[in-house]
Amino acid sequence: MKISKSDLQAIAVKPAQYPIDDLPEIAFAGRSNVGKSSFINSMLNRRELARTSSKPGKTRTINFYLVNDSFRLVDLPGYGYAKVSKAEQKKWGEIIDRYLTSRENLREVILIVDIRHRPTDQDLMMYNWIRSFGFTGIVIATKADKISRGNWQKHIKIIKDKLNIQDAGLIIPYSSQNKTNREDVWRVISRELGLNN
Repeated sequence: MKISKSDLQAIAVKPAQYPIDDLPEIAFAGRSNVGKSSFINSMLNRRELARTSSKPGKTRTINFYLVNDSFRLVDLPGYGYAKVSKAEQKKWGEIIDRYLTSRENLREVILIVDIRHRPTDQDLMMYNWIRSFGFTGIVIATKADKISRGNWQKHIKIIKDKLNIQDAGLIIPYSSQNKTNREDVWRVISRELGLNN
């Protein structure tokens, strides 16, 4: 997909702050340290559109990125950061839940995990939630450049087994560093949006 334009359109914690239109949205969920912001930047060929931080858990809002004036990528607050208080974690959970259960623009929710690590129980809960709402169950396994390509299948199997995924083809290794499989991810997103590549 050719990206001609991308902008941060809205930052929200409640529905009144969501963009008001009927443009379709693809949302990304994942733990605080899996590189969601870096993933979005690399997909959009932007260096700092989505703010990355050395401190996990910094994204506490829903960030809406308008792409080509035709659809949005939505970055959900990261979950599972241990140094955040239980009350704060609960608040983030409510922000995510409200968006996922009420947003009519939402076409797909994609889970992002770190390919190097076995998914956590929280990842499994999120994945089961995504599947329970009828979404496809696509997983982007980031930081693929951190392990050798020869080890990808071993790590994909660990993710597949932990999340009880039947089709390993739903798991796409990805590197924000060198944009490995970027076009494959765009093909999946285009399909879910009903767009021609």
